[in-house]
Amino acid sequence: MARANNDDLLMDDDLAAAFLGGEDEVAPAMEETPAEVPQVATQQAATSDEWADDTDDFPGQLAVDVYETADKLVVKARTAGISKSDLDVSISDNILTISGILSGGEDEQTTRWHIQECYWGEFSRTIALPVQVREDENSVKAELKDGVLTISFDKEKAEAPKRIAIQ
Repeated sequence: MARANNDDLLMDDDLAAAFLGGEDEVAPAMEETPAEVPQVATQQAATSDEWADDTDDFPGQLAVDVYETADKLVVKARTAGISKSDLDVSISDNILTISGILSGGEDEQTTRWHIQECYWGEFSRTIALPVQVREDENSVKAELKDGVLTISFDKEKAEAPKRIAIQ
């Protein structure tokens, strides 16, 4: 659907010209002398290297789906390539933690990476469950099948509110 009024566009003419204009139209922030450009690039590279060093301190995140049925709360996580022995699942006070190690991304014969998008190493995910669940062993079922970890909990039966008589 086409817009009838150009007043509500997010970019005004000056901003559009800065992004879409020709080489003659340079935004003031981009007017740097050639001597300043390498210095900025060096500073950005140092910052990127510092971040790369810090990534070892934080385990990767695990994506999850959480949903309810009439009597269960279900948590699903894609865990392809992870064996049961490399997974740890725990619950305490309605807080679920899934952690583990995804190994297999290292090859000693690698001389140069071209693309590295897969995460290898430790991961962890802690979730405050949205409803009260029973935490005893008979009420929780965890299954790893076809690369998907499915954890289902029996929901705690909510007691009906009790009326308190005012005296």
